[in-house]
Amino acid sequence: MDGRNVTDLDVTGPDESVNAPRDTPTQIEFRNVSKRYGTVSALANFSLAVSRGEFLTILGPSGSGKTTALMLLAGFVQPSDGDILIGGRSVSAVPPYRRDQGIVFQNYALFPHLTVRRNLQFPLEMRGMALVERAVRVDRILERVQLSELGDRMPSQLSGGQQQRVALARALIADAPVLLLDEPLGALDRNLREQMQTEIKGLHKEFAKTTVCVTHDQEEALTLSDRIVVMRDGQIEQIDTPEALYDRPATKFVANFLGEANILDRPGTIVASDLIRPPTAVALIRPERMFIAAKRRPRRLEADISQAVSGVVIDMVYAGPRRKYLVRLEDGADIIIREHVASGLDVFHSGDEVRVEWLRTDVRFVTP
Repeated sequence: MDGRNVTDLDVTGPDESVNAPRDTPTQIEFRNVSKRYGTVSALANFSLAVSRGEFLTILGPSGSGKTTALMLLAGFVQPSDGDILIGGRSVSAVPPYRRDQGIVFQNYALFPHLTVRRNLQFPLEMRGMALVERAVRVDRILERVQLSELGDRMPSQLSGGQQQRVALARALIADAPVLLLDEPLGALDRNLREQMQTEIKGLHKEFAKTTVCVTHDQEEALTLSDRIVVMRDGQIEQIDTPEALYDRPATKFVANFLGEANILDRPGTIVASDLIRPPTAVALIRPERMFIAAKRRPRRLEADISQAVSGVVIDMVYAGPRRKYLVRLEDGADIIIREHVASGLDVFHSGDEVRVEWLRTDVRFVTP
């Protein structure tokens, strides 16, 4: 864009928006929402508040209820019980086209028979905006997403990344206060996903939309979100910031779903920690918090603040900047260790006897 303030994109429609800003920090609220399909419960007693301007991601495996929550918020599905509020107003009976939300679908849902420019003009036409103002706004958003030269192309003439930018631009151009993202980067390859993660973060910072994103991609959730909701079987398993969820997961499910986790729960296994171990809890150590060394070498960590156990390398995987080791400890437990590739570090192979060390402060306890 040309440096204008984001408020230059404000839209004045003929009717008062169903989610016009109110004097409340909460923009979106689910109140005890359930959704049932016959005897199957897709979402159960779901309560959640999303602050204005927050980027919240709903994360979970297939069948966890995350997409159902998004479809309920968008208005494409009606709740069986409970209520949904946007801007302090109930929208459970409000149709999708009156909820004043921008939506980006996994398949982008661009109109294939319209040019990029016409795709972007469409939501403005639906709001009754004058032709001249529509043209100005389309030019601005095309420049912001770096597609100024492609306005006259058809969607089929664009790359996946360019189509994603158009979909984002169309969701933002009408300046709706809420943005919904449904697996927005699922159709892109890894490198392009990383580029678009940076672009989405920049757009969120600039436009300050209250954003709810649904994904099964843990890295995407950790990178983009202010908070993450981890779903399991139609219910919330844990909500927290990305750092807190990764470093202090409450349950074994969250620990395993959000990254890799070494769960040391074999009978008789003793794990030293500076934390008090709750009843029935099991020890967790992230793979990157463990160190691997030749068994004959001196310890890398001071004995009074760490723990060391012997093991044998089962496998080593080279992954560019990192090596990933699978090690079987002397008590029979298999663990994963990740370390950055660096000069001076020993490289171990299957059958090598090693010592594994970790700091007592890096041990966490989770419920099974």
